[in-house]
Amino acid sequence: MRGAKRVFDLALLALLAPLLLPLLAVLAALLWAAQGRPMFFGSERMRSPTEGFTLWKLRSMTMAAQDSGVSGGDKAARITPLGRALRRLRLDELPQMLNILRGEISFVGPRPPLRVYVEAFPALYSAVLKAPPGVTGLASLVYADHEARLLARCTTAAETDALYRRACIPRKARIDLIYLRHQSAGFDLWLVLVTIARLFGKGRKGRLPRPPRWAQKPA
Repeated sequence: MRGAKRVFDLALLALLAPLLLPLLAVLAALLWAAQGRPMFFGSERMRSPTEGFTLWKLRSMTMAAQDSGVSGGDKAARITPLGRALRRLRLDELPQMLNILRGEISFVGPRPPLRVYVEAFPALYSAVLKAPPGVTGLASLVYADHEARLLARCTTAAETDALYRRACIPRKARIDLIYLRHQSAGFDLWLVLVTIARLFGKGRKGRLPRPPRWAQKPA
């Protein structure tokens, strides 16, 4: 499946890059004018239980001397006005085209986790990361908004970390394992289309409709 998934990623990237690269250039220029340098932010994520890589995003927060862990209410004050708009439309993730080109992530799959959580939950992530991590995925579409609401209540980094470990990691992992059981080129394409539709305000957030027949993995 990984070989077919790589072909899918490169074909979709070739289709989208002529549209997305000019947009990325414009957004980087706007960030430079509004926030100054750096325009990009890289953080280590895991593509397997033992292999890390740098995941790239457009910078949406003010810089901090120490910045680790997932984003919760404790980081809300650092999100810039332009960064908030980029996050809402997920445009901050456009630089991950480079990660896809390098083969570090896929368009569709579990979101790549931080090393600290992979080391804390090795058995869980050894199962989840049997699929290449992705820009979007089943857990992102089903659970990400609920996760954001949960973590928005946190006022300290320690509180965010504790809640993420207790509530978010096991729930997202269950959804990611469902994705693994149904993974196919058709299912990936359907998840990409659902993601695009939601970016334009189409479709309900949370529970997904039953995928069409062409997106279902043969029994």
